Amino acid sequence: MNFRRCCAVARKEFLHIFRDPRSLGLAIVIPMMLLLLFGYALTLDVDNVPLVVWDQSRTPESRDLVQRFDGSRYFTIAAWAGSYRDVERAIDKRDALIALVIPPDFSDDLHAGRRAHAQVIVDGIDANTANLALGYAEAAVAAHNLELNLRQFRRAGLPPPRVPIEPRPRVWYNADMESRNFIIPGLIAVIMSVLSAMLTSLTVAREWETGTMEQLISTPVRPLELVLGKFSPYFVLGLVDVGLAMLMGQFLFHVPLRGSAALVLAMASIFLVFALMLGLLVSILTRSQVLANQLSMTLTYLPAILLSGFAFAIRNMPLPIQALTYLFPARYFVYMLKGIYMKGLGVEFMLLELALLVGSGALVTALAVAMFHKRLE
Repeated sequence: MNFRRCCAVARKEFLHIFRDPRSLGLAIVIPMMLLLLFGYALTLDVDNVPLVVWDQSRTPESRDLVQRFDGSRYFTIAAWAGSYRDVERAIDKRDALIALVIPPDFSDDLHAGRRAHAQVIVDGIDANTANLALGYAEAAVAAHNLELNLRQFRRAGLPPPRVPIEPRPRVWYNADMESRNFIIPGLIAVIMSVLSAMLTSLTVAREWETGTMEQLISTPVRPLELVLGKFSPYFVLGLVDVGLAMLMGQFLFHVPLRGSAALVLAMASIFLVFALMLGLLVSILTRSQVLANQLSMTLTYLPAILLSGFAFAIRNMPLPIQALTYLFPARYFVYMLKGIYMKGLGVEFMLLELALLVGSGALVTALAVAMFHKRLE
């Protein structure tokens, strides 16, 4: 390989990028916009669930139960109802996600020592949010039950009942349970995989469509030199994007980086090799910018979103789909980023993922060089 020829191809590609504002905007501005949009819009936290209350009892006991919900950070009373029709209307109009219905005999049952009932109605259209809201409601009722039992023991002059097991939960790595802390690192992987393949998927195809590939073929440039020359400018831009994304995560979204920033850049460099070379391979095989763009999006965007563990837990997928995820290096990169960001892991904990990521990059690079033929077909 001739280093001067490789640098000449890289210089030509750099000049094309800087002379075309659209390419530069695609490389720098769009990743930052995607990070902003996804970072603010995509959240798995469920707080301030709108609640509609129909209190048919209207007693101090029923008001205590309502106050238990209203005093929680998970619920906000959005409306008061006077009938089931009002409850249905509030849920249908999306004014409320959950309803609390307290029957007329609620207080009488409590005073008589009978089990009192309260109905909780949840809008189940969004199953994930409904499950979380229902869990919060059950926790609020359980806490209220415990307080009522303690009051009864105090009135009777008895000591509080002994609790055989007292759980003392402690959350490691994400103590505040903020979904943003694991979404932002995963977003870096998703955006890099999509943008990298999109950028390089147009390079060789553009040369064929504009007719400049014939000039390159007539030069002494070898396939390896051409591929590396096309790859180098976008690799630099990719590292710039990773650095900007890390800064935005740290100072804009306040996502803690507990591991090494240098290790993040090193792992991102290895992943960029795979993603950029995949785009080049698609461009070499298709020779059409439109087809290359569509194929690269199919090979990167969907797997990065659905099969990398970024948005959906892989262990919850069917076994055949779990096996399929091993074919996509985005899975390994997302795992590594989350480990470095949230746990502060070192490379010794990610040797298998690192080996698979390096192997994927080497395989795609070899295929891109092998599939490029310096001849007209």
